[in-house]
Amino acid sequence: MRIRFYALLVLTPLLAGFWWGVQAVPGKGYLSPLALAADLDGRQLYVAQHTDRSVAVFDTVEERVVATIEMPAPPTCLAVHPDRKRLFVTAGCPEGWIFEVDLERRAVTRRHEAGHSPCACVVSPDGGFLHYCDRFNDQVVALDITSGRETARIRAGREPIALAITRDGELLVAANHLPAGPADKSYAAATVTLIDAKAGKKITDILLPNGTTGVKGVALSPDGTEAYLTHILARYHLPTTQLERGWMNTNALTVVDLEARRVLNTVLLDDVDLGAANPWGVQVTPDGRWIAVAHAGSHVVSILDRPALLKRLRNLRNEEAKEVANDLSFLTELKHRIRLKGKGPRGLVVAGGDFYAAEYFSDSLGRVKMEEGVNRVVSLPLGPARAMTPERKGEFFFHDAGLCFQQWQSCSSCHPGGRADGLNWDLVNDGFGNPKNTKSLLLAHETPPAMITGIRDRAETAVRAGIRYIQLITRPEEDARAMDAYLRAMEPVPSPYLEGGRMSAAAKRGALVFEKAGCIRCHPPPLYTNLEKYALGPGKNQDEAFDTPTLVEVWRTAPYLFDGRAKNMETVIGRHNPEDRHGATSGLTEQEKKDLIRFLLSL
Repeated sequence: MRIRFYALLVLTPLLAGFWWGVQAVPGKGYLSPLALAADLDGRQLYVAQHTDRSVAVFDTVEERVVATIEMPAPPTCLAVHPDRKRLFVTAGCPEGWIFEVDLERRAVTRRHEAGHSPCACVVSPDGGFLHYCDRFNDQVVALDITSGRETARIRAGREPIALAITRDGELLVAANHLPAGPADKSYAAATVTLIDAKAGKKITDILLPNGTTGVKGVALSPDGTEAYLTHILARYHLPTTQLERGWMNTNALTVVDLEARRVLNTVLLDDVDLGAANPWGVQVTPDGRWIAVAHAGSHVVSILDRPALLKRLRNLRNEEAKEVANDLSFLTELKHRIRLKGKGPRGLVVAGGDFYAAEYFSDSLGRVKMEEGVNRVVSLPLGPARAMTPERKGEFFFHDAGLCFQQWQSCSSCHPGGRADGLNWDLVNDGFGNPKNTKSLLLAHETPPAMITGIRDRAETAVRAGIRYIQLITRPEEDARAMDAYLRAMEPVPSPYLEGGRMSAAAKRGALVFEKAGCIRCHPPPLYTNLEKYALGPGKNQDEAFDTPTLVEVWRTAPYLFDGRAKNMETVIGRHNPEDRHGATSGLTEQEKKDLIRFLLSL
């Protein structure tokens, strides 16, 4: 069935509607609350139930779901209009949509075409515009709500995934998910993009600290002077020999000074001997007193004293400030770590003075009630409890830091969404001092061997080795089998380079160039790999053989080559292919190269 599909990807057009929901991990029967929005009075919460393709209306006083609004596609983000009569919902599908919901009728009344997998949205304070992230086209879009017309498309960083707007509507802050550029340099990090919301123009990109990847959330201070971004801070320069004290991955909150347009500092949300894996949603209370962060991997919420944090950061001397991002004790007395009763908190919102977290894997809302000297925690069900299928259980384990020594990370820390973090890692399975680029796990079970060097004979072996040697823990065999089931169930996401679900004319020409240049010999369809190993050269590893990767979904797996030296496909077939080892591309015309690249990025 899957083999026939890949052939169709090249040979015949795709129906766009067929693809709705492919990004939703197998979750039939589950709700998977992903994002939250609150009415202005905090009485009602709106819950994006991703795999259920619905929005739940939750009454915070009655503590129950009072209505469910069906969505045509998996919802990823919600924004309440200032008139309190409308709700905007981004739909996470390749043929993206923005749905406008009439809150009185509790029904979708309008839909706006969006880009590829829109995943974040905010309404301007005056109610005139909706801004959203066109994630896989690396853009932020401004939509005139009245006319339904786009008024601006602004280039952001790589995969803008979270968005916030100041109360005066002047400034948009877009958090970009992954590092861009080559991975073999001394600095690799994601960025945050500042946008003039009124003019619809980019102001600047701010580079985040070295090792920043997996950015998930952004929130602004009430006065608009700071932005707070949640992310992983990877220690990718170190060999992966241990996990103590965040040796491999730490979990961080970066404070950006929006007036000075620079990073103020980055603080670690972990404790000295206990990680706070996979920070996701972040919120600042309306009075500016508290910052809250949901940790999807360790199932906790961190509450930070914002005034005390800013005071401590601004009183540091220059040399002291440089060490904050390495200091696991910096937030001592400033941070409360609150364990939730549900699993997998992602989206976070403040309502009625309480924090609510979308507990993805337990189909519930976690409520943290802030009272003087006491934090009361409950988990409020959104629907009936359901037993986990092997695929769902594997998805949970893949994202659960409980499978890691001291909960520093989960499999998804280096493989967000089962894909790649854009970094090079010096894994110990093939010696020291030879970092390799993180591979996507899509189709790993169908394209043996595993790992770039092929050192694991198959993906099943690699999964078990990862638990033992990267998570540094021993787990029952059934956990690994569940993760195998989850990874096998992952489906490729159609490329943003397709046009209406079809190969463009340039991509069709590129398919012929792909064959002419001999690329097809090592990358034959349907899997676009012959499962063989080759020495690539030139460079210090020129005589070492590497596994031929699949090209399916190659559009989202940059940087390329075993050491991530090629930042894009242009450099793969140009600068980094002097001996034509990646196909005979040196004799191609410039137009042929462009067509070939278009074909590759359409797979």
